[in-house]
Amino acid sequence: MEIRTMKPGDWNEVSKIYLEGIQTKLATFQSEIPSYELWDAGHLPFGRLVAVENQSILGWAALSAYSSRCVYSGVAELSVYVRANSKGKGVGTAILTRLVEVATENNIWTLQAGVIRENIPSRQLHIKCGFREVGYRERLGQMDNGNWHDVFLYERRQE
Repeated sequence: MEIRTMKPGDWNEVSKIYLEGIQTKLATFQSEIPSYELWDAGHLPFGRLVAVENQSILGWAALSAYSSRCVYSGVAELSVYVRANSKGKGVGTAILTRLVEVATENNIWTLQAGVIRENIPSRQLHIKCGFREVGYRERLGQMDNGNWHDVFLYERRQE
């Protein structure tokens, strides 16, 4: 498996993996795939990664700015998604580990993630990759099916 920088041409496969996550109703509060242009505008220009094996994308990760305020310039929020048939094979660990390295290389001192309470595999992945659970927010988001979910907050500070 290779972890490489995501290219605009990867969006077709990346968006299919994103859609799998949306359909679980446990990975994101998004209800539909944005256009590449909207997705691109919402993410940092670095820290966009894909895990590839045999020319197939198995997962992706990306960074978003936490805030536009300059005092938070070194804080980023992350997203990580793994294709359903690739889960449990180390893809998430490999891509999140590389994302931490890329963030460090780009002067990001804090990475944070919000994970829906019921998404146990993602919560375990963040802990495995050196994140700490800092708390949770009750009924933070409502899915398009009307269900409310708590969101656990994770952070990883660079040393």
